[in-house]
Amino acid sequence: MSSQRARTQERGDAASVVVVDYGLGNLRSVTRGLERAGANVETSDDPERFESADGVVLPGVGAFREGVENAGPYRESLLEVAESGTPVFGICLGMQMLLTSSEEAEHAGEGDVRGLDLIPGTNVRFAEGQKVPHMGWNQLDVQRDHPLVDGIDGKYAYFVHSYYAVPDDDDAVVATTDYGRAFPAIVADESGTVFGTQFHPEKSGETGLRILRNFVDICRE
Repeated sequence: MSSQRARTQERGDAASVVVVDYGLGNLRSVTRGLERAGANVETSDDPERFESADGVVLPGVGAFREGVENAGPYRESLLEVAESGTPVFGICLGMQMLLTSSEEAEHAGEGDVRGLDLIPGTNVRFAEGQKVPHMGWNQLDVQRDHPLVDGIDGKYAYFVHSYYAVPDDDDAVVATTDYGRAFPAIVADESGTVFGTQFHPEKSGETGLRILRNFVDICRE
C-alpha cells in the first residue's frame, strides 16, 4: 500500500482516483461515473498525480497504435504505479493496452506495436463473418473471484469494440461474455491490482456503477 493510500484509509476520506488524460477516451463520462461511485476524481496528464493517487484509470476509445503512442510519455510512470501495487483500471481500449500486443496494428499494416505488457497476451479481431464492431448489451459470466466483480455475475454491460483480449494465462480471465464465441470481458494480472473491462462501465447503468464502486473500494484497501 502506498503512503498516500495509507493516509486516505487512516483519515477515512474518499479514495482519490486519477483518470489519465492522454488525448483519448470518455473522460467526462468516466469522471462522472467515478464521482457517483464515491471517489474524489481528477483528470491529469501529470505523472506525479498518478503516483500520489489511490487508484489510476486508463480509459480509451479508438485504435491500439494511437492509444499506445499517445500514452507513450506516461508509459514508465504507469508501469511504476502498477509495480507499487496501486490499482490500475483499464477501460475498453485502455484494457487492451494493458496487454502486450494487438492484431489491430498488424491488420492496419502498422507492424508490431507493444502495449504495456502488464497482462501478457494479445488482442485479436472477431472472426470473419461476425459483424463488427460488437456493439450493445451482453451478459457477464464471472469465471473467478475478484473484488471488481462482486455482485455482477449474470448482469449486463455495454460493449463497443472490434477486437478482444486473449491473455497468455487463462487465469487472467475474470469474466467472459458471448458474441459468437466466449471472450474475456474482464481481465486481471496475477497480483489482482491491474485489471480492465472490455465494456464501458460508465455506460452500463447500475451494473457499471456497481463495478466502479467495487473499484473505489479496492482503492481504499
